[in-house]
Amino acid sequence: MTKKKMVIFASGRGSNAIALHDAVEDGKINAEIKALVCDIPGAPVMDRAKEWGVPVILADRKSFDSKEAFEKYILDAIEPYQADVICLAGFMRLLSGDFISHYEHKMLNIHPALLPSFRGLHAQRQAVEAGVKIAGCTVHFVVPDMDAGPIILQSAVPVYEDDTEDTLAARILTKEHPTYVRAAALFCDDKLTIDGNVVKGTQE
Repeated sequence: MTKKKMVIFASGRGSNAIALHDAVEDGKINAEIKALVCDIPGAPVMDRAKEWGVPVILADRKSFDSKEAFEKYILDAIEPYQADVICLAGFMRLLSGDFISHYEHKMLNIHPALLPSFRGLHAQRQAVEAGVKIAGCTVHFVVPDMDAGPIILQSAVPVYEDDTEDTLAARILTKEHPTYVRAAALFCDDKLTIDGNVVKGTQE
């Protein structure tokens, strides 16, 4: 099977990007990472990508007059790579419906909550404050609504009475990496289909 062409979007330290890269290198994901897009100058993930020999596309939102110009720059920059899949790995900007339409059902995201609960920022804090007993992470297809696309995989962790946002985030992070790797692997092996809002092909 031909390897899928993957582009990763990340904004920070890139722990999920590193997990995806390592899985690709180990043959666990049938893909090649063609480029990394980052919107934060100096973000550590860019250094990691350079170590891997992966081209880095820096799109600093402050350098653009509008969101439309920002997104057009990214679209033009990644177009030569002909991405089969885009993995948002801690990319902290909402992309417009117009952008997403170029890669419909080809964009994956990971969110540190069991969607549809606790969408948006500080999901771990939301979970602690809500008093839920189980939290986790979700890998889903990206749609114009925030954290609302068809769910591919979820992994759960317990929430303890003395948890803080940080302790819960750390526990969820241990599940994020293997969950994202498995979801990306299923996608790149052409195992997934979308029926309405339900993703099929995730159960082995």
